[in-house]
Formats: sequence, C-alpha cells, structure tokens
Amino acid sequence: MKSYRVEPGSRVKLAEWDPDDRTGFEGGKKKGTLELSKLRARLDELQALLYAEHRHKVLVVLQAMDAGGKDGTIRSVFEGVNPQGVVVTSFKVPTQLELDHDFLWRVHRHAPARGELAIFNRSHYEDVLVTRVHGLVDPDVCTRRYAQINDFERMLAEEGTTTLKFFLHVDREEQKARLQERLKDPRKRWKFRHADVEERKLWDDYMSAYEDALSATSTDWAPWHIVPANHNWYRNLHVVSAIVAALESLDMRYPPPQEGWESEVIV
Repeated sequence: MKSYRVEPGSRVKLAEWDPDDRTGFEGGKKKGTLELSKLRARLDELQALLYAEHRHKVLVVLQAMDAGGKDGTIRSVFEGVNPQGVVVTSFKVPTQLELDHDFLWRVHRHAPARGELAIFNRSHYEDVLVTRVHGLVDPDVCTRRYAQINDFERMLAEEGTTTLKFFLHVDREEQKARLQERLKDPRKRWKFRHADVEERKLWDDYMSAYEDALSATSTDWAPWHIVPANHNWYRNLHVVSAIVAALESLDMRYPPPQEGWESEVIV
C-alpha cells in the first residue's frame, strides 16, 4: 500500500498511476472484501480508543473527480464506527460570508478536536482545483496557496493532528460508466447534476491541476495517497489500511479509571 504514497518533492504524472491497479490482492474482490471486514473491525476499536484517550486528532481528506467515490468510501470504510467521535464535512460552493474571508477560514473551523476523527468530503484543495480550472484565480495565486496549505497543515500537525489525504483516482471511462449508472438507477438519480457533464469536458484541465496540487502539497506531515479507485473494494481496502496503520502508530492508551473504583459496589 505504501507504493501509492506520493513522496514529498516528487513530480506527479497521473498517466503513470493506474486507476485499475489491484496490486497485492490478486485473489480478487472476495479475498479483498474479507480483509476489508477485518480492517473495519480494527478501525472501530482504534476509533473508540482515540475518542476515549482524548489526546490525538485525525483528519482524513478525500478528493476525487465527480463520481470518483468519495461518498461510497465514507459509507463503506466507516461502517460500524461510533458516529459520536466522527465528524464528516462536505465542502460545497463557498457562501458569500466564506468568500469574504481567506480561503482557509471555512476549513479551519472544521478541523478535528481532540479525540475526533474528521473527514473532509472535498476540502481546501477545491481552491487550487476548481478555481484554477475555471480561471477564477491567477496561476500565481495557486502557487501562493500551495505554500499556505502546506503551512496550514504543518500547523495542524504541530498541534497534534494526523492528516491523511487521498486522491481517489478513476479513469475517464469509469467516470462515464458511473455517471450513466446515476441516470439509469432511480435510487441514484438524485445525485446527478447537469454540471457534472460540463465539468467532464474539462477532464484534461483537472488532471493538470491535480498533478500540480499533488506534487506541491504532499509533505512529510500531510502526505497524499493516489488510490486506484476503478474498483470500489480495492479503493476502500487501501483507505482503511492507511487509516488503521496511522492510528496504530499513535500508540494510544485508555485513560486510567477514576480513583477508588475498586471499592465501588453497584446496588
């Protein structure tokens, strides 16, 4: 799984990253699904420990093209986790109030508190992706924002936040199939937006914007993972594996019980 981590200082060329890759699980979906179940159970244990210890903070950032699987990843990976300690924020088009502040203002207030696992469905990276592709900011503004994002994420790290960033990488044909499925399936039609079709026409521009953003903002304190996402089960397996590994590295402990607990008698 480490092979999907973007090494800090490296230059990303998305054409070199196969969205259809399933390395390490040649046994296929059946084997991968069994492993996913085990890892979800372990994630449940670790998230309960994170919440109880109330010391560390964890931030998971999910970015993808439309229909890339952000919602599905959240639903599948965090199935069974206690929602009391998990906060999901979906970043939409900025409000006028948010536009009146710096671009990180609306994001910072949703960063995790102690004991929390926060999930960003889209994130502050929209302000170096959508804004760039649609010409809402100049290229030099994007360059400046890369540095500001790195400083922001460094500050979070220094204040005790573990940040994991995942770009869910699907190819253009897979996106087409998923958008068509939204039109066919009555349960998914609510997700379809005409804007998705228009944004799809800008695919190459988005790939270029993602390459620059991933290259400029994968750091030791907040690395990017480019996750092959054509196959949902493999995508979910990688994301949960990375989160479990990060939580285990925190070496968490349950807090000691209140003094005198041994003499308590429940009547």
